[in-house]
Formats: sequence, structure tokens, C-alpha cells
Amino acid sequence: MTMPPAPDLPSGQQDFQRLQLLVDETASTRDSFRLSRQLRELAQQFKRGRDISSSWQQWHTGLLKTQALTDSRRQTIPNFTYPELPVSARADEIAELLSKHQVIVVAGETGSGKTTQIPKICLQAGRGVRGLIGHTQPRRIAARTVATRIAEELKVKMGEAVGYQVRFSDQSSPNSLIKLMTDGILLAEIQRDRFLSAYDTLIIDEAHERSLNIDFLLGYLKNLLPQRPDLKIIITSATIDVAKFSKHFNDAPVVEVSGRSFPVEVIYNHPDTVETDRDQMIVDCLQDIHSNQKAGDVLIFLSGEREIREANLAIKRAQLPHTEVVPLYARLSLAEQSRIFSAHRGRRIVLSTNVAETSLTVPGIRYVIDTGRARVSRYSFRTKVQRLPIEAISQASANQRAGRCGRVADGVCYRLYSEEDFQGRPAFTDPEIIRTNLAAVILQMLHLRIGDIRNFPFVDPPDHRMISDGFKLLEELQAVTEGGKLSSLGKRLVNIPLDPRFARMLLESANNGCLAEVMIITTGLSIQDPRERPADKQQAADQSHKKWQEPNSDFVSLLNLWRHFEEQRQQLSGNQYSRYCKSNHVSYLRMREWRDLHHQVHTACRGLKLTSNTEPAEQDAIHRSILSGLLGQVGILQDKWEYLGTRNRKFFIFPGSGLSKKPPKWLMAGSLMETTKQFALTVAKIDSDWLEPLAAHLVKKSYSEPFYNKKSGQVMAKERQTLFGLSIVENKNRVYGQVAPQEARKVFVQQALVEEGYRGKGEFYAHNHKLVEELQALEDRFRRRDLLVEQQAIFDFYDQLVPEGIYNLAAFEKWRKQAEAKNPKLLMLEKEYLLLRGLSQDEQAQFPESISCDGIPFQLRYHFQPGHVEDGVSAVLPLALLHQLPRYFFEWLVPGMLRDKCIALVKSLPKQTRRHFVPVPDHVDVFLRKAKPQDRPLTEVLAEHLRTVSGVIIDPEQWRQESLDNWYQMNFVLEDEHGATIAMARSLEQLQRDFKQQISQGLEKAADQSSSRQGITEWDFDELPEEVALQHGKISIKAWPALRDCGDSVALEVMDNPLQAEKISRQGQLRLALLRGREQVKYLDKNLLRGKDLALKAANIGSRQVLIDALISASFQQAIFRTQAVFGAQAVFGAQAVLSGQGIVRDQQQFDQAYEQGIGQVVGLAQDYTASIESLLPGLHGLQKQLRSLGLPAIYAAEDIRHQLDWLFATETLTTVTDGIIGQYPRYIKAIQVRIDKLTTQQGKDREHIAEISDLLTPCRQALVEDQPLSSDLEAALLDYCWLVEEYRVSLFAQQLKTRVPVSLKRLNKRWAEIEEQLRRFRVQAG
Repeated sequence: MTMPPAPDLPSGQQDFQRLQLLVDETASTRDSFRLSRQLRELAQQFKRGRDISSSWQQWHTGLLKTQALTDSRRQTIPNFTYPELPVSARADEIAELLSKHQVIVVAGETGSGKTTQIPKICLQAGRGVRGLIGHTQPRRIAARTVATRIAEELKVKMGEAVGYQVRFSDQSSPNSLIKLMTDGILLAEIQRDRFLSAYDTLIIDEAHERSLNIDFLLGYLKNLLPQRPDLKIIITSATIDVAKFSKHFNDAPVVEVSGRSFPVEVIYNHPDTVETDRDQMIVDCLQDIHSNQKAGDVLIFLSGEREIREANLAIKRAQLPHTEVVPLYARLSLAEQSRIFSAHRGRRIVLSTNVAETSLTVPGIRYVIDTGRARVSRYSFRTKVQRLPIEAISQASANQRAGRCGRVADGVCYRLYSEEDFQGRPAFTDPEIIRTNLAAVILQMLHLRIGDIRNFPFVDPPDHRMISDGFKLLEELQAVTEGGKLSSLGKRLVNIPLDPRFARMLLESANNGCLAEVMIITTGLSIQDPRERPADKQQAADQSHKKWQEPNSDFVSLLNLWRHFEEQRQQLSGNQYSRYCKSNHVSYLRMREWRDLHHQVHTACRGLKLTSNTEPAEQDAIHRSILSGLLGQVGILQDKWEYLGTRNRKFFIFPGSGLSKKPPKWLMAGSLMETTKQFALTVAKIDSDWLEPLAAHLVKKSYSEPFYNKKSGQVMAKERQTLFGLSIVENKNRVYGQVAPQEARKVFVQQALVEEGYRGKGEFYAHNHKLVEELQALEDRFRRRDLLVEQQAIFDFYDQLVPEGIYNLAAFEKWRKQAEAKNPKLLMLEKEYLLLRGLSQDEQAQFPESISCDGIPFQLRYHFQPGHVEDGVSAVLPLALLHQLPRYFFEWLVPGMLRDKCIALVKSLPKQTRRHFVPVPDHVDVFLRKAKPQDRPLTEVLAEHLRTVSGVIIDPEQWRQESLDNWYQMNFVLEDEHGATIAMARSLEQLQRDFKQQISQGLEKAADQSSSRQGITEWDFDELPEEVALQHGKISIKAWPALRDCGDSVALEVMDNPLQAEKISRQGQLRLALLRGREQVKYLDKNLLRGKDLALKAANIGSRQVLIDALISASFQQAIFRTQAVFGAQAVFGAQAVLSGQGIVRDQQQFDQAYEQGIGQVVGLAQDYTASIESLLPGLHGLQKQLRSLGLPAIYAAEDIRHQLDWLFATETLTTVTDGIIGQYPRYIKAIQVRIDKLTTQQGKDREHIAEISDLLTPCRQALVEDQPLSSDLEAALLDYCWLVEEYRVSLFAQQLKTRVPVSLKRLNKRWAEIEEQLRRFRVQAG
């Protein structure tokens, strides 16, 4: 219909209705809504009687303009015919249904021609005149190829009547009738045109794929249809679920197109075993095709790139003749993808993923091999990971694959699975909307205000958990509020044509001054990776890409790639730049796509008034910005390669990453993908400190271990922050009062006021703590916990006074000053409030504050804490007095502890002994009434008492003191002269041993000139006192002077042991005598044993000098210092060199007198001693010969004899001999000779005697060495015992020579028992 050139004004409502019908029939869809609205406004003004002539003229001009446009479009419809395809036969039927119904569903088998012919049928039905015929495809490559085929069939140039639009490429024009596009392009147009007014017809092809875009479009179009009654929609696919789609669009009519160009035979393969090699099955099928089938190319469907590489290798190994193998998958470069369309010779085998399953028709395919598997993207709302498991395909997908052959001739489809397996598979593939994250969909729906996603008419509504997960991601990005409304930040996010995560990164980068860098990175992540890795040049490609690799960030690697190629793009021409990309294994087209997307995003950012930085940004700022969109995709290194991420996910860095060989402790991942393992793709090292501020709205905080910080005066707590279960902050101190003020107040009162944390200026604190410490000291002293009130009582005291809301020192001090101004003693405790009961004088006497020993008081301190190192009572000892302390006095502890210790000691006795002392406490009480502390072992005194009252003898070994608790022993605290503690131990002996050197140094320091001298060669001092008192500060120290033999002189020293001083002094006075008698010593040294060197060597008893030195010392000792030996009746030999204390010369007069009386006898004695030795030399020579000749059976006897001779002629032995002892030497040597003579017939008996003598001598000689210094009487007794053993040797081996005194084993054992008792008592006294 055409309007007249000079229209008249409408005269009534009928005219307006006629005009509206005219608009609906002739106006373009773009103008129809506007013209209809304007016409309604004119009708209302006309009804009100207003003048509409001017508005009418403008409206009519617009109508004419749009009619002219539709007329011109109608003229451009080309003439066309339908090829002989199944769908062509149904063209009229489809066109008629299209004219009668708003929606029709066309389902036809693959190859029926529906993709290319339905747009022509729409033209036949008059569509495409008022608006575009929109035709969607799921992939860009499909949109381009289908547009090309339709243009070829219509015989028009691409971009005129037929055009296409994909991302970054628009080959359509305003005059286009048919527009091919991806479903994503149509979705983007909805944002600009909610009514899709540019289209009068929409063909949604390949609807069976049920991608997220397709499902959203189908739901959106259902809502749009009532608002656009002029819009026609055709839903088409080869394997569509007809009933479901028809029902979705209110029982829309269905056209099913059966048949295809050529029949397809399906051959099912039955694997022998589950483990049958897939590649071998493919090779078997190819060999069957080669042997039994006609010429034609083969399309093999595989699940992924790795499977394609493995199959390629297997096919090449099979060496099939005249075959070419070509891969096909989405990541291939355009040049490699284009190879499938190029001419070739022989048979081409195309190895493809499911990219060739729909729309894309690979030419020349007659055979399909379907492995029945595909990698399907599935999103887990539990783990928040996009998984890519390999799954069995649905029946619909299998039929689509079979439909790829039979388009040029009869086809054959080999299915590498059984028919039963096929029948058991689901009919259709799960739609993407139920297996992907819905955040982007929800964000767009909120922006478009098209209703709640829960009520949106999806064909298959997504699980409510998937919807909740999408909202949670948007909350993570702060794009929506808790109520599910679009936030101010979300309103900005939706304007950026990127994934919401990337858009969030851009907004954050604008705040961090790195928008330029993050824009490059996010756009690079939004496209397919431009870095190519051709199968035959992988190593070269990796080497080429390595120069842009950043060691700590894959994101910055992308940035480096962009900067490099942008620099090259500006320097090179277009062709040079393309070749440069190819030589570096980078896709030129993807780089162009990257630049186009970057331009779009840059424009969107300018629209949001985001300021781009002009200076290069720091990497930390870049990564913080990126992290804002990846808060749920961070992880910490757990194992060598494994990371623990949020939501308890464990993953690995993808091997192709630049960080895979040296993984950082913390990282973020651009995405997480699960294949054989869970991998993190595009990762970067991060600082965990960045997470806390960025994820403040997401973290969960928990607090533990609240404590009062003395320095800050605040109650703090250990804060732990977790981000989706991953700990990102551990043990960080936080002010607890801001989190839990009531709990913080309790901690403040307890730890600051009750305990020792207060650092304010209030006098109450020192007063209260002094009271508490005094009462605690009493409790420790009396070992009881019933004197001081519990801490809870003190807490209650403060709790009642301190107001609510005070939980730190500053607030407390402010309140305290105000409160104490009214009542200064408000916070001071009374002793009566703290004390539970009083103490009597008797009780206090049981635990004295000090103890006195030898007139010296020692401070005591008490501690009552079982297991503590100081538990019990401690005596504080000055180091200077350590050496003179009594060994056993402190075993008696204090009266209050002694009773418990005695009871514990008696209870430690063996049961058969202990039973005589029941009840134990009664026996102990009797003992304590009689006994007083003394320097004797407590066990010894207690044993004597128990023996007295019961007659039971208790051996010392029966007391098991080691089983007693530590507090039953006195603890000794050793202090230096400044009062500082330097050591602590329960053993006084150990302290004395450990600090012996320090004690000696202290004595030397305290000694004056009169008691300490060096280089003395003559007795030129008055007196050598037995004991002196040295002043050390305020302490008087006992010391024992001694003359030390220094070889060519003596030294006057003070010792910490009287026995040691006596022994050293005896050697020192001998040295003084030797120094004064130099002439005698010189004479004897020259003449004794003169010329006897060879005889001495043959006798093997030592060198001449050693022997004469010993004999000279013995003669001086006997001649000058000879005194009656004090051995009692048991002394047999009278070893004159070992004298009692009376043998020490104490003054100069006594020394001079002894010297003058004895010096005349020295030479004679020495000569007598020497003569005795000389007389033995021939016999000793003979003995040595005989010893050397003894055989192996007599080895023990020979060894014993050598030991005997060594002792007889040792320096220590000869130095102590007397004329009486040296006279026995010939008999001892004769006895050895007799023993050797008998040895051949008495070897067994000899060995028995050796063992017997060893048992007698070993403890004696051991005491002579280990128990030094010995008292003079004990040392003399031990030496006398040794000579008795020599006599016993004579009785055993040469009885005919007789002994000097009666001797037997029994006599020796009796004598040793007496000496051993003396030794025991000596050891007890000496400690």
C-alpha cells in the first residue's frame, strides 16, 4: 500500500486505525514502534480537539521515508532457485507456516540443506524487507562460511544482500537482507536495542548445542514475542528435541525434514576389551576404508589436541598409501584451519575435535570415524572450578557427527562403540546453562532489568544452586548487594565488554594507577591465546615465546608480548608485520582481534571516565589490580608442586607456565581447569598481605588467645582470617576490645589488674601486689594453699568497681583519676580481705627465714610449685663460702619439712624392712624428738635410731632416696659477690666440683702477701698455720695454707681443702730441705749407682737418674722429717714418708731444728739404700732373661711379675721406703725366682694365685688414686696393706722363704674390712 502524495488530515478514529494498519504493513521494523507511538499521540490530541496539522505533516513525512526504504529493499531481493535438497521440497510449506505463525520449529537431518535454504525460504515468504533476516551460528568460522555459501547461491557479493558480523569484523551493510552472526553478537545488540527492532525474522540455528547464549536468547525471545507481534522466529537444528522446543514456544508448529542428500551407513565397532587401543581401532577402520571402500576423505572425531597428536602418530606409523593427515581444532591458526578447504590429491584424513560437529562442513567427506568421546566443559558449583572431563557424547551429537558425511556421495560412519552403548546414552547433550557459571548472565539480566533469573523462561531452568553460585561470584566482585541488587560498582562493570572478573580488575587498576597495563592483560585473556605452537614446530615456538616470558608472572608475559608487537607494528608495514608475527609463531589475526577488543574496552573505560596512566606502572600495582578479580583463585604452596587453594582445592601450576619450574609460595590463577589433574592457568606470584584489604568483604575472622599487651595498654587477640576456607592471615594481633568489648574487659581486669600487666600510675597496684606477694611467699614457705584467697576473689573486687566499657589502660586511667579524686583508697585491697586464716608462732618457727651453720647464717627462700626447678626450700650460698660448707647438714632441711622427708625415707625401704616400723609417722615423731640437725647423713642417724628401738639393721643401700620428690632435697642457689645467681643445683658436691676453679681463684684474690708467695728457696717466713681466715668483702672465708713444690723453689698458697694442703705441704717442706742440702744432693747425684747404667738397663727397673732422685728424696724424708708414724697397733712396716698431721713442720725454728738433726744421716741412708739396690741387679738381670724365655702358657704369670717389679721400683714406691722395707727387697726378688722355677709344673695354681692377689690389690690401689687427697693415717694404712700383700705373695709362691709377719687371706680380708670402714667414714666426712 502507498500513501497519496497530498494526504488529508484524519477525520476520525477509523482513519487512525487504517493508518496503524498501514504502519504495521509497510514501515520498517526500526521505525514501526516510533511511528506507532507518534500516531497514538496524534489520535489523543485529535480526540481532545487540538490542532494536529503540523505534527501530522511531520509524521506523514517519516512514514513516506520508511516506505521508500522498504520499497528499495524489496527491489534488491535477488532471484534464486532451490538446489535439490530435502528441505527445498518443503519450502512452500515452511513459507506458509511462517506467514501464519510467529514461531516455527524446523528439524531436519544433517545434510538436508536447512542452514543455507531457510534464509531463502524467508525471502520467498516476504521477510527481510521491513527488517533484517538474522541468522545466528554458534561459531565465527561457521558464520563466515555459511554467509559465503548463501551469497554464492544468491549470486550476490558478500556484504550486500548477504552479510555477516562476528566479533571485530562486520561484513554487513544497511542494505543487507540476510545477516549471519554469532549468537554473542545478537546478545550484544539486545543491550542497545531491547526490542531487536532491526530484525523482522530471526533464525536460531544449531539450537541443539544449547550454549549459554542460545538458551538465554530462547528465553529472551519468548518474552519479546508478545511485544513484537511482527517478529518471526525459526528454531532449527539437525537433532533438535522437537517436543521441548515446540512446548517452550507455546506449541509452535514443527516441520520435520527427513532424508539427506545421500544415505549414510552406520557401522558399530565392538571392542574386544576395555583396554583396546583407540588408535589401533582407528587405523583398522582406515585400512578397511582403504581396502573395501571407494575414494573419499575421512573425518575422525577425537576428544582433544593430545588425542589428535597421538592418532596422527599412529596413522603415520601405519604408512597408509596416498593419504594426507590434517588436524582441525579451535586453537589452530587460520592458515592451518584453511588447509581443510584446499585442493589435494589422494585421500585426506581430517583429525578434528567437536569443532567440525555442527555448521562447519568439511568438503569431500565420505567417511566419519566417531570415537564417541568429547571434552565437555562442566562447572562445579561446589569447587568453583571449570572442569573439562572427557565424556561419552549424546545420541544427538553422535547423529550430528554421522551427518558430516554423505553430502557428496553415499557415506559411512564408523562408531568405535557398540549399538547397545549408543542406545544407552542420553538423547541430547546437557545445555550449557546447567553446566557453567551464571555470573555474567545474571549481571546482564540485572542490567537489562528483564526480571529475576529464577523466573526467566529458560528452556531448561538452571539448578537453583548454580544461580546462587553466580550471585556469590558477583558478591565476591562487589557487583551486587547482599539483597541481589546491582551495586554502584556493578553498574559500572556491566558497561565493560569483558567477563565480570576482568571488568573488576579494570576498575581496581584505575585506582592503582595501572589501567593501561591491566587493560592490555584483560583483553589478552579474553581472546584465544595469540601464541601458536604448530605440531611440527613446538620447540621453535617455545623458544620464540620465551623471550617475553616473565619469571614471576604469566600476566606480565602477556604484557611483554603486547608491548613488543605494538612496537613492531608501528615500525613495520602491514605485510612485514604479518610475516614478523608468523616468524615468531604468533597469530596475526588474533593480534588484530586483541587490538580491536582493546580499542572497545578503551572506549568503554573512557565512557566510565577512568583515567589511564601515562607512566609505566609497578608490577605490584598491576598484580594487586588483577587479584581483585581473582580472590577465589589463590593458593599457597603445600608440597613441592601442589598448592592448596580456596575452598580446600588442590591444584598444580600448568606445565606451560613460566612459573612451573620454580613455584612461588603464594600465587593467583587466571583460571582453574580440571583435566587429568586440576591445573592453574595463567598464574602470578603474589604477596599474601595484598589479600586482606582486597578481600575484606569476603574474609571470615576468628579470634583466639586474647591477652593484655603491656606496652600498648590494649587487650589484643590473635586474629585468623580465612578466605573461602584458606587461611590468609595467621596470629595477627588485633585490638580485641573493638571486636568483643565485654570479653576484652574481663581480660583487662584479669591480666592488667589482677596479674602483673598494669603499667599505669595508680598507687593501688603496688600496694595490692605487695600484699599478694607477701601472702604468696607465706604459702610457699608453709607449702600450703589455704592462706591467700583465690584470684577470682581479687577479680571480683575489681570487677565490681570498674565500669562497663573499660577494656584498655587509657580508659581505665581516665576513670581511675576521677574515682580516686573522691576516694583515694577505692582500689586498695585490705589484708583481711586476702587472708583466709592466720598463722601461730609455732607454725612460723617450723619454716625459718634463715638457717645457721658453723656460725654463718644462710638465707632461705621457699617455693611451692610441684615440678618447678625451685620447688621446696632453697639455701642461698655465697660462692666464696662454697668450699667450707658441711656436706650433710643441709640434708636436714627445716623442721617443717623434716618430718615429711623422714616418713618418705622410711616408706622407701623394702617392704620386709619397712614392716618393722608401722605406723611410720609414730616412729618418725619419736626420732625427731631426740635428733638434732648435724653434719651426718640423715639416713645414717635415722638408721641408728631405728636399730636402737627395733634391733633391725638397715644397710645404706636400702634407702631409696632417688625415689623421693625433689623438694625433699635442699636446693642450693649459688650467688656471686654481687648477689647475682650464677648456678643452682640440688647437689652441694656437684656445685663444689663445678666451681672448684672459681673457689681457688677467689681464695687467691682474697689472700694477702703473708699467705701467698712465689719463688721461696729458704724458710724465711715465720709460720705455716694450719688454718687462716680470709676476708672477702663482708664474708670471712676459711682457707688452709700450703707449701707447693715448684721444682727449683716452693710457693706459699692457700687451699680450699685441709687434706690437700697437708699433702702438698709435705712435698713442699721436703723440697725446702733438698734446696738447703744442695751439697749433699750434688754429691749423691754424682756418686750413687755410678757406672751401673748397663746393669740397670739389663735389670729393666728404670734409669739411673730416676732411681737416685727417688732414693735421695727417701733419705732426706727419713733423716730430717722422721717422726713416730701413727698407724696404731696394726702398723707393720711404718712407711715413714707418710706421716700424720704432727709430721708437718709449722714454723722456721722447727724446720731448722729438724734439718740440723737429720742432715748428717742423709748421705749414709742414701748409700745404704743404693747398696741394697745394687745387690739386686745381677738377680734382676737373670729374672728378665727367664721372663723373656717363658712361653705362651706362662704369659699371665710373666705379666703379673712385670707389674710386681714395676711397682717395687716405681718412683712413688721408692720415695716412701724405709730402711726396714728396703731390706726386704732381696727376699721379694728371691721369691719371684722360686715362682718361676715352679711355674712349669704349677701353671694352673699360679693363675689362681694371680686372680686372688688381683682381688686384694685392686680396691686398695684404686682408693690411693681416686680418693685423693687422703688423710695421712689412711694413706699410710693403704701403703702398709700393699706391703702385707707383698708378704702374702711370698707365702703363696715361695713359702720356704717365710714371711716377715704372719699373713693369710683371712688376715688380709679382715685388715681390708677395717681400712674400708675408715675409707667409708672418710668419704662421708669429705663428701
